[in-house]
Order: sequence, then structure tokens, then C-alpha cells
Amino acid sequence: MTTALRSHLRPVKVQAEAAPRPPAVHLTEALLRAGDGLGHTAYVQDSLAVDLAAASDEQLFGPQSTARVDLPDPVPWVSQMAQAIVEVMSGLRPAAQVVRWTTPQVYAVIARRGAIAARRRAARTPAAAQRAVVRSVHVCEPADGVAECSLVVSEGERVRAMAVRLTGQDRRWRVEALQIG
Repeated sequence: MTTALRSHLRPVKVQAEAAPRPPAVHLTEALLRAGDGLGHTAYVQDSLAVDLAAASDEQLFGPQSTARVDLPDPVPWVSQMAQAIVEVMSGLRPAAQVVRWTTPQVYAVIARRGAIAARRRAARTPAAAQRAVVRSVHVCEPADGVAECSLVVSEGERVRAMAVRLTGQDRRWRVEALQIG
């Protein structure tokens, strides 16, 4: 008697390797295939002309210059900013309040001077804090999106002269340079 072994496995089918891409079709042939039979051809999109190497990420996604017409009036803006900067540098206000409105270089100077003043203020007996008052503002706009401002700021008995250069970035003014006398 013959014993037949039955297997639950199915036979393996070997297929040809699949092509990695469909065969190329010439453009004129594709246009003829896509036509409607009346001589009208359908639109075939070619490759897009995008040159991503032409601009760096900083140029595409970094701060964007803003024209003067898209910016607010610089006089009230620089008046409030000058008051805030003097108060930060006197240790009366945290430096983080001006970080958004200054360049990193200007912010570093303001924050360092503010930290020193805050330490000195804590070491002395607490005196009545005197708020800075902007006495006068003069603005010159030498180029589109640039404002150079000179200010007189008093803080109690002390009177200071300030020079501030503002540039328009991302639809707002930003302090790019600062000199305090």
C-alpha cells in the first residue's frame, strides 16, 4: 500500500521582475493620446521651473525687510521703546520685554547693563524708582524702511541723549543700533 503524503503548501509561482518605471512616452504621442478627437490637445504639465539653490534658507525664511508704507509712525514707537530701554538698563524692567524689538547684538548690551544695574540696586537701600521720561524725539528717514532717531530722555535728575537706528523687519520696527550718552 502506498502512502501519499499530502502537503498544505501551495506551489510557488515565479514572476518576472517588475519594471521600476513605466516605459517612456514621447511628448507628441502623449499629446495625440490626450486629444479629444477633434484636433484639440489636452494640457500636459512639464517639469516646474523651481530653483531652490538660488536662495538660502535664511533669505527665504529669515527676517524680511519691510517698506516704510507698511510700518507704523516711528515717533511714538521709538518714544515708547526708548523709555523701555532706559528702564531695562536701570534695572527697573526685565530685559525680556525688549527682546522682540531689538537685534541680538543690541539686546545683549541692554540685558547685560540691566543685570548690572539690578545687582547694584539690590545692594543699595531701595530708593524710589524714577520712571524715564522722553523729552524730545527727532526722526530722519535716510532710506526706505530705515529711521534714524535722536532722543533726549530724563530719568530723575539724569538727562541722557540717545541715538537709535530702526529698520523695518517683518512689518514692524526693530532696533538695529543704539548709542546712549
